[in-house]
Amino acid sequence: MKRRASRSRSGFTLIEVILAITIFSLIALILYSATYLSRRAAAKAALAAEAGQRERMLGSFVGGYFRSAFSYRSSPQDQAIFFYGEQTRVTFISALSRGLGGRGLAKVTLEWDGEKGDPLTLEEEIPVRFSKDDEISGYRNRTVLYPAVDEFEIRYLPPDGAAADWVDSWDGAETKSLPRAVRLRLSAPGGVKREWVVPIMVKALVR
Repeated sequence: MKRRASRSRSGFTLIEVILAITIFSLIALILYSATYLSRRAAAKAALAAEAGQRERMLGSFVGGYFRSAFSYRSSPQDQAIFFYGEQTRVTFISALSRGLGGRGLAKVTLEWDGEKGDPLTLEEEIPVRFSKDDEISGYRNRTVLYPAVDEFEIRYLPPDGAAADWVDSWDGAETKSLPRAVRLRLSAPGGVKREWVVPIMVKALVR
């Protein structure tokens, strides 16, 4: 009677090892991809939320100054009103003074230098003064409203203008009035495009 030799099988074959490594690598890749995509989505959502919050604050912050713009004249005889606006810069007098807790007059300048990537800034100066000889110490604060701007435009609506009558500049000394509204358009990196139309509540004040 012939005896058959039996071989006990121990360990793994090379093919089984390769298959196990391949499957493990695929699982690791899938897990990494899922983690990376979820982190990227969370980062995008956080950036979008931050940008949206910044834009809402910008509209509210700047809009408050414009809505409180004054028809400021140096005297009853002088009909010139202090409001000078261009496409990327505007200076006017506002009754909203954040430096004084929201009360009092402030000279406000909203400005973008015009180069892609430059910040949009707002400067508030208290007290309101126009004489260079005035040595009264005051408060001046410059705030960066948007850190990097690709394009920024300000336009002005005349008091008797229609919706299509927006103009590129405003000279209160020449027009003897404030515009009825201002329109702000901003473009920023990341495809951000925003527009705000702010009505001006006309008030009068003389020295």
